[in-house]
Amino acid sequence: MNYFVTGIDTDSGKTLSSAIVCEALGADYWKPIQSGLPRDTETVQSLVSKTSITFHPERYLLQMPASPHASAKAEGITISLEEITLPVTNNSLIIEGAGGCLVPINDKHFVIDIAKQFNTTIILVADLYLGSINHTLLTANLIKKYNLPVKGIIFNGPGNEESERIILLHTGFKKILHIQPEKNINRDTVKYYAGELLKTWNN
Repeated sequence: MNYFVTGIDTDSGKTLSSAIVCEALGADYWKPIQSGLPRDTETVQSLVSKTSITFHPERYLLQMPASPHASAKAEGITISLEEITLPVTNNSLIIEGAGGCLVPINDKHFVIDIAKQFNTTIILVADLYLGSINHTLLTANLIKKYNLPVKGIIFNGPGNEESERIILLHTGFKKILHIQPEKNINRDTVKYYAGELLKTWNN
């Protein structure tokens, strides 16, 4: 089973969430498009403990920290959706998107088109801030328009019971984890949240 981790904005917490899901499932990790350094692949690699996890190389590794289409243009290349193909593995695969769903990868396609190409189950990461309800519901509506299956929502940041309630009510998605603000993010942190995620994963 493959999962596509996407967020409601650039700093929603996708990379930490990806590390947690990889740790919980023992799944491989792949970020098809990386814009800017440090590489999220290296971050996830530093946070997981399971040695069975394979980290697959990016299809596009871009230097400029910007929207993928802009980073690619700055390097004189065009990102092709057709050239983004799944890595060969017998394991489950966690695919991390770049930014939010409607971040452009070229003049025609968006990040969500990568998930659609593989018909991948979505894990939506929503950080909680003023305005996040609107951004989360807009993202959920887009995912539904693309007719993609959804595993659930990971909330990230200080708790807001009313925001979570209204988001879950209107999306119909399941809450699978809430990552609280943490002073230190390390392997122990990821192990803890991986255990919490497994409690809801099959419910």
